[in-house]
Amino acid sequence: MRRPVTLLCLLALLAGTALTPVRAQQRSGRTTAPAKEAAKEAPKDSNAPADSPAPYDRDLMRMSEIIGALAFLRGLCAAPDAADWPARMKALIESEGVTPARRDRLAGAYNRGYRGYALTYRVCTPAAHEAAARYVAEGDRLSHALAGRFGG
Repeated sequence: MRRPVTLLCLLALLAGTALTPVRAQQRSGRTTAPAKEAAKEAPKDSNAPADSPAPYDRDLMRMSEIIGALAFLRGLCAAPDAADWPARMKALIESEGVTPARRDRLAGAYNRGYRGYALTYRVCTPAAHEAAARYVAEGDRLSHALAGRFGG
């Protein structure tokens, strides 16, 4: 049974603040030996949550991508709230990442948003401010819609 979207995490964008560059987990595609051993040793729990998608997953992944983009843009522009956003993403991953695969998808969406701007922006520009403002507005709308439909 999947729990409803955590209102605390979704309302992170409602504050109207911005993010700093803190990256979610990065995956190299290779599994280290200790991770392989831990996976072998971990007992299969029949009560463990299945990695089936929740009805709000698409919106939640978009929210993660927005947070990633804002993390980069707000950090680049030295916004006062830049350091808050990575912590908000961490809280989102902790509350919604009930399986390793789900955590990886959330972190991947965050990293896509972050890297999308890290590849093109080296200095803060008026366009960076505009992009950040648009993402804040989209995140605000999305968090309200998610909280209204799925509670928390």
